[in-house]
Amino acid sequence: MTQIDYSAFDTPGRGRGILDVFGHRYLLGVLISKTSSLRYRNSVLGWFWSYVRPTVQFLVYYAIVGGVLQMHQRVEAFPLYLFSGIVVVNLFNEAFGAATRSIVDNKALVRKIYLPRELFPIAAIIGSFVHFLPQLAVLLIVCIFLFGWVPSFASIGLALGGLALVLLFILGLGLFFSAINVRFRDASNVVDIVRTISTWSSPILYTWVMVEHATRNVPWIFHFYMSNPVTVAVEMFHQAFWEPTVAASQHHGWPPEMVWYVLAALVVIAIALTIGQLTFRRFERTFAQDL
Repeated sequence: MTQIDYSAFDTPGRGRGILDVFGHRYLLGVLISKTSSLRYRNSVLGWFWSYVRPTVQFLVYYAIVGGVLQMHQRVEAFPLYLFSGIVVVNLFNEAFGAATRSIVDNKALVRKIYLPRELFPIAAIIGSFVHFLPQLAVLLIVCIFLFGWVPSFASIGLALGGLALVLLFILGLGLFFSAINVRFRDASNVVDIVRTISTWSSPILYTWVMVEHATRNVPWIFHFYMSNPVTVAVEMFHQAFWEPTVAASQHHGWPPEMVWYVLAALVVIAIALTIGQLTFRRFERTFAQDL
């Protein structure tokens, strides 16, 4: 009897997790293109919505926090301070929500064929990042032409570092919640709550100095607050775009022990990625049945 060599074949449904995505770059590109084409299908304004929504959000926050609460008197160039933080949180909220829905939104593909399921949340995150770029472009234009911002290696490095922290954090959370959301649709409601809180849990509508002052009697709260990867990324964006445009006397500088907060954020990201990947691998076995 002829013996069949199975060494060249992979057992269906088993893979290397996120690493398998690198071997399916074409499929990843197809999914990203699909996500982008469906996002504003049958929309009159199309991509223009990528500018409208953050602009309206900024105007509302500036009118209430800057005007009514007079934050523009306490923070020099408050519009730039506000917008440079909003773009980071918008990226987090948009990509986190898209990654959580990614498996359910592609249930037809998940049911019919096998491919690395991690492709779906990763494609959703990259698609959200693509739609974040117009906001980043507006931020750069405003910084350069209205506030006289001059790019430097330090500012560009801080901005890229902040983006890396946010995207990796989203990837860990996205893997976890996209898997949980297939079996328990309550996960999407939890994510909506987190997205609502995220705007207020980072120094965007206020400064880290205010938080430190409010928690001076319980410093562990401030340490916990600053260990949030999104908060660290927001401060990196402030240092990259806002601080170089204001007078030295108005600088807030880095929070005390910022190096430790960055390290803590990296630990949080590592934990999120590990738990997210393990949870995803555990739940993906029943994706087709649960969908």
